[in-house]
Amino acid sequence: MKTVSTTPYNDQKPGTSGLRKKVPVFQQPNYAENFIQSIFDSLEGFEGKTLVIGGDGRYYNREVIQKALKMAAASGFGKVMVGKGGILSTPAASHVIRKYGAFGGIVLSASHNPGGPTEDFGIKYNIGNGGPAPEKITDAIFARTKVIDSYKIVDADDVDLDAIGSVDLAGMTVEIIDPVADYADLMETLFDFSAIRALIGSGFRVVIDSMSAVTGPYAVEILEKRLGAPQGSVRNAEPLPDFGHHHPDPNLVHAKELYDDVMSADGPDFGAASDGDGDRNMVVGKGMFVTPSDSLAVIAANATLAPGYAGGIAGIARSMPTSAAADRVAEKLGIGMYETPTGWKFFGNLLDAGKATVCGEESFGTGSNHVREKDGLWAVLFWLNIIAARKEGVKDIITKHWAEFGRNYYSRHDYEEVDTDAANGLMANLRDKLATLPGQRFGALTVSTADDFAYNDPVDGSVSKNQGIRVLFEGGSRVVFRLSGTGTSGATLRVYVERYEPDAARHGIETQEALADLIAVADEIAEIKARTGRDAPTVIT
Repeated sequence: MKTVSTTPYNDQKPGTSGLRKKVPVFQQPNYAENFIQSIFDSLEGFEGKTLVIGGDGRYYNREVIQKALKMAAASGFGKVMVGKGGILSTPAASHVIRKYGAFGGIVLSASHNPGGPTEDFGIKYNIGNGGPAPEKITDAIFARTKVIDSYKIVDADDVDLDAIGSVDLAGMTVEIIDPVADYADLMETLFDFSAIRALIGSGFRVVIDSMSAVTGPYAVEILEKRLGAPQGSVRNAEPLPDFGHHHPDPNLVHAKELYDDVMSADGPDFGAASDGDGDRNMVVGKGMFVTPSDSLAVIAANATLAPGYAGGIAGIARSMPTSAAADRVAEKLGIGMYETPTGWKFFGNLLDAGKATVCGEESFGTGSNHVREKDGLWAVLFWLNIIAARKEGVKDIITKHWAEFGRNYYSRHDYEEVDTDAANGLMANLRDKLATLPGQRFGALTVSTADDFAYNDPVDGSVSKNQGIRVLFEGGSRVVFRLSGTGTSGATLRVYVERYEPDAARHGIETQEALADLIAVADEIAEIKARTGRDAPTVIT
């Protein structure tokens, strides 16, 4: 073991999902080492315990794993479990931590952000429940990064990440595991694989686009090998360091080819896509794109159709910007409904306490208490289970759901890589207006309330403030403004627009048309064009 002197970097504050920067930033001398050591320095009681390490296979993944292994050995961990090839999807990493009782895990990913030599990389720490570290830990990590003056590492050869089995690294055991098997086995306990297999065997065509990212091996094992879908049903199945130049974000912009295929006359009956690290999903059926908000609501309403949830669900949790579609399901089922800030870590306490069973975010993330991360393939399998049980297609399931619960017209407008000062100025100006907005009329819309969302955790009592600005209108419509913490360049302004429509006769309006007046009011209130110089969003979902 050797101790290496270092100096702090001033930009290592974790966001909602760890530290994300461009690869050249992480390649600076000691940059990754500083952050990893700061993680270890912020933890207690891990001597001799097990750590899980894996990532989405993006560029620089293998190099950082080798650093982390040698630093874990120097810091006193007894064992590290690593996915073969350095691969572990984020939900699979969560499951491995939980199944084997690991102390925690290091997940190397920048989620849905592009990969490559000049693109994005990320490191985050997950705690023993399998979920992202809570703010008290990420705050401690950041505080440590600002004063760190050395890190510990063993001087040893690199570990062969491609050979399953155990090796010794300076007295610490490194176990290279099959990254897929444990996760696939878990899915088989939750869903009716026999019914899904019969659905596929009947000629129901399913395709999954893994976007040359981490879920390829998982989807091939589950969909093609265990469920009997024809070979090639999983597209872009090989994880590549640059994701094959894809932007691995499963939405209508970056997965348009899949969407167009499913919507074509002779295309598949069902399509799905996953993101870089496997925790997000897009679901498309013949004639129907499913919004993430509606997906959460439909899964919750039909949860008992899956064997793993046959006893019912305890409650539903959603992030504040996610539409209120799931709220109406919770109300009818008579179960708890929890509105949290954006960031999966806020769901962990609710899941651990048994208050919620399923949860979701509008940013294409859905999950349950089976792990402590959102889970893309889980959501896809849940949909296939529902289709197999109801013997109805996606479009029929969605339209019948709207007829029963009403439709929440909903859209997110992203303004990416906005000048950071301009974005911060826009939000500051909005906060200054909050007190004067209630009662103001904008055309036919009247503001009922306006606030900066704060969350009081019902489990541990912690308070999280400044989580997004909400402008609510009479009749149930609303607009939400947030700056995202997942990008690495400039700022991303997210604007969420929602209108509730109970009348089934009005459920066939095109979404942007149904929301047009709210979109215009959002720009007027926030002065988006004037302050950012943008005439239109970068992405609309």
